[in-house]
Amino acid sequence: QVQLVEHGGGLVQAGGSLKLSCGGSGRSFNSDCLGWFRQPPGTEREFVAAIGWTGGTNYKDSVKGRFSISRDNAKSTWYLQMNELKPEDTAVYYCAAARGVGVYYTERRYDFWGQGTRVTVSS
Repeated sequence: QVQLVEHGGGLVQAGGSLKLSCGGSGRSFNSDCLGWFRQPPGTEREFVAAIGWTGGTNYKDSVKGRFSISRDNAKSTWYLQMNELKPEDTAVYYCAAARGVGVYYTERRYDFWGQGTRVTVSS
C-alpha cells in the first residue's frame, strides 16, 4: 500500500521559516515527479512546487525565491523549505507523487497524495 506522510507544519510568524518533509512508502519514488500543493482557507488546492526525477524544478510564481523543493531518493523523502513566510502562505500543504518523466503542476497528473499538514503564518 502506497502511503505519503507529511511532517513539519505548524504556526510561524511572518518572515519566519518552516521545512516540510514528505515520507513515501510502499513503492519506489525515484523515477517520479514529486510535488507540493496547498489549499488556503476557503479556496481550491493549488500547485506550489515540483521536482522531476532528474532534479528539474517548477514553482508557483508567488513562492519563487522563497521556497525550495528537494528530494532524497535514498530516504524516499522530499522536502519543501519555506523562507520569508507570509500570511498568504497559510494553508494545508499536501505532498504528491506523479509517475512520469516531466515536472508537473496540474493535480490530475499526480497519482499519490498525502493527508496534508497545516501551516499557519501569523502577521
